[in-house]
Amino acid sequence: MTDPVQRSWIELAPGCAGYLALPPAGRGPGLVLLQEIFGVNEHIRAVADQYALDGFVVLAPDLFWRQAPRVELGYTGPDMARGRELAMAYTAEQSQQDLAAAARVLRARAEVGAAKIGAVGYCMGGRMAFVAAATAGIDAAVAYYGGGIQQNLQLAPTVRCPVQFHYAGHDEHIPPEAVAAVRAAMPAERAEFHLYEPAHHGFNCWARGSYHAPSAALAHGRSLSFLAAKLFAA
Repeated sequence: MTDPVQRSWIELAPGCAGYLALPPAGRGPGLVLLQEIFGVNEHIRAVADQYALDGFVVLAPDLFWRQAPRVELGYTGPDMARGRELAMAYTAEQSQQDLAAAARVLRARAEVGAAKIGAVGYCMGGRMAFVAAATAGIDAAVAYYGGGIQQNLQLAPTVRCPVQFHYAGHDEHIPPEAVAAVRAAMPAERAEFHLYEPAHHGFNCWARGSYHAPSAALAHGRSLSFLAAKLFAA
C-alpha cells in the first residue's frame, strides 16, 4: 500500500531547512509545527505526519540550524542537557526570523495556495507558537505547555489571531501562577485554555516518561477541532 503522506526536507533560507509533510489530498491549509528543545527528531516528524494525515500541509522548521543543523536528541541525561544549552543560545531575534521565514515559505507553497496557515508547538515550540501569533501573521495558533510564555506577555497586545493553550495540571516547569498570568494577559475572545489535571509536562510525547495517553488524545482532538474551524473555514 502506498504511503499517503509525502515527506521531504526543504530549504527555508540559506542554511535553514524544514521537514515538510503533505496530506493525502496533496493540498490543504498550512501548519507550522514547532519543536521542543530536542530538535526536529523522530517524534516531531511523527507529529508532522499525524497532522498531515489530518489534512494539513505541515512544515517543521529546524530552529537550531545555526548551532546544530538537523540535531536529534533524546529526553534524558546528556541529550536533555544539550537541548537546554541549544535553547539558551537561541535568541528572540533568531526565533522571530525563523518563524517569519517558515510562514513565508509555507504560504508560498502551491499545496497551500490561498488557504490559511496556523502554528502548533510543544514546550519551547509552544512559546514559539505564541510568538508566531504575535509576529508572523498566522491565522491561528496552538500552544502546548509553552515554557516561558509568561515571560513574553509584552507580545499579548499584538496577537491578532485566536490561540488555544494546553497546560498540564502537574507541570514542574510552568507553575499555576504562570498559567494565570497568561490567561489574564490574553483577551478572552482570542484565547481558549485547557488544563489536564492528571498530566505532567510533556504529556503529548509518547517517547517521554511523562506521556499521558488520555490527556494527549483529548488535547489532540481539541486541537484538531480548533484548527479545522479556524483554518479550513473560508
